[in-house]
Amino acid sequence: MTKAWTRWQDWAALVAGVYAFLSPIWTTTVSKATTSLIVLGILTALVALWSLAAPGMLGPDIAVLVLGVLFFIAPWVLSYSGTRPMAWTSWIVGIVTFVVGALAVPVENRAHRTVGHGTAVPQH
Repeated sequence: MTKAWTRWQDWAALVAGVYAFLSPIWTTTVSKATTSLIVLGILTALVALWSLAAPGMLGPDIAVLVLGVLFFIAPWVLSYSGTRPMAWTSWIVGIVTFVVGALAVPVENRAHRTVGHGTAVPQH
């Protein structure tokens, strides 16, 4: 099983979330984009921290995947695709978040299979 605070995928999701949360500071924005990136950024950072602190749970990795999709579709759904700097921020953070989530899921699945099959002590 993975040790706490060691998975690079979780660190990458944390950085992406923090970047999204802080991006309205240096990027031209509109209200919907600001709200979207702040909320999704905070959620992503919190889920990444949860996954870093409590490895071995598949839920946070699935949540990161879902947040990646939400980041990616937000510019169209919330009508800020015309605000290019924030739209590009959302699309790029969405892709990064989705990819690191997708890379973490198989790692977590392997860890669960190993724990489930590799640690049992045979009884005589």
